[in-house]
Amino acid sequence: MAEENRQVPPQYDLDAKWDACLDLSLRRFVYSSLAGAFGGLLLFRTPVTRWASVAFGAGVGIGSAYTDCSYIFEGSSPKQFPSKTSVESAASSHGNVKVRM
Repeated sequence: MAEENRQVPPQYDLDAKWDACLDLSLRRFVYSSLAGAFGGLLLFRTPVTRWASVAFGAGVGIGSAYTDCSYIFEGSSPKQFPSKTSVESAASSHGNVKVRM
């Protein structure tokens, strides 16, 4: 018998979504922690404030990764980037405004 090659549609592929989310989270955590450490070395003298800047950077990285992961799992795009169709429909509702993309 011939084997059937069934592929999961991208919107239902949880393995790919988890891989993307973990990769994004790890990168943002590391990069923002390094940025916090560098900023702490430049701006602060005491070790406590330097560690606080590292923790703040890590928190910013985790928070931004959490936000983008929620967009990945919901299947929607972030609010600050309007889709092409919403821009065209908004332009067409205003009359004779033409939008080129």
